[in-house]
Amino acid sequence: MIIVPIKEGENIERALKKFKRKFEKTGVVRELRTRQAFIKPSVRRREEIKKAIYVQQLQQEEE
Repeated sequence: MIIVPIKEGENIERALKKFKRKFEKTGVVRELRTRQAFIKPSVRRREEIKKAIYVQQLQQEEE
């Protein structure tokens, strides 16, 4: 459970912003999105390799 302490006279928008930031750090929404569809481990590994190759090419172009 996320608890956001509010000081007396503090703006509600500011408290809501703190709550959203804490909620985002928990990673609940990100995990829900990944669990919506099953991805086979081989496909996930292939995606990671493609991403690594892409990042490596970008770094080589900078040099």
